[in-house]
Amino acid sequence: MDMRETFVAETSALLDDDPRTALVLADISAAAFAEAEHRHPDRVLNVGIRESLMVSVAGGLALTGLRPIAHSYAPFLIERAFEQVKLDFAHQAATGVLVSIGASYDAAQAGRTHHSPGDVALVDTLPGWAVRVPGHPAEVPALLRESVTGDGSGYLRLSTRANSAPHAGADGSLVPLRTNGNVLVVAVGPMLDPVLEATRDLDVRVAYTNTVRPFDTAGLRALAGETVVLVEPYLAGTSARIVADALGDRPHRTLCLGVTRNDLRRYGTPADHDPAHGLDPAGLRRSIVDFGG
Repeated sequence: MDMRETFVAETSALLDDDPRTALVLADISAAAFAEAEHRHPDRVLNVGIRESLMVSVAGGLALTGLRPIAHSYAPFLIERAFEQVKLDFAHQAATGVLVSIGASYDAAQAGRTHHSPGDVALVDTLPGWAVRVPGHPAEVPALLRESVTGDGSGYLRLSTRANSAPHAGADGSLVPLRTNGNVLVVAVGPMLDPVLEATRDLDVRVAYTNTVRPFDTAGLRALAGETVVLVEPYLAGTSARIVADALGDRPHRTLCLGVTRNDLRRYGTPADHDPAHGLDPAGLRRSIVDFGG
């Protein structure tokens, strides 16, 4: 199963297992949740193509004591409905879980309306929100359950891109995968395989995480030398302040790689977009070597 299918299966199980769990949809994935809706018509709600209403309904459910999950494509869930996320969740101190698909440009063929490289940066303006970015379908169940069974609010960012194997659980720790060299390359979520390919014969350390908020700053301090390269699958520099704060008492250099601010104004596939942002293995390698890796 891919990440989306895994999410559907795990959410359906949560609905069966935990009477606090609720799901609010805006048509996206409604067919996949038809059986769950039949079993739990009072806790699986489809409001139609009304993403702002979806988030407001989820916020209202949260105020009744439920743990709502709101789900759609990232640009519809985060960007289009952000006022409702800000007011109906954050401002009201209501807590729930937002789960997106589409990532930065997974749906490249659908055009710019379906792209959302700035979603994590936008969520990062909200106080105390957890942000989890799985890199493999097998990481999704634990991350989802950690989000839903906890007490705070969280954003789970699913992707059609995936690493060849899972590498982390749900505790948010940085996982060291290569420990040689003076340069630390931190790969977030599905960027790990491209990073491993880009650095396969370079003398660098590589660490992986699927949780960027809260970021494992203790792990970062333990692994980092004077040079850190941060590779994120969304807007470049989104976690730059985290690295700067974590290493503020020691000399260091940081290179932040991710989706650039260039609007390509094209369709194509995700693989077509990667080189334009320097996120293919060749582009990552050039950036790391040029920076001193």
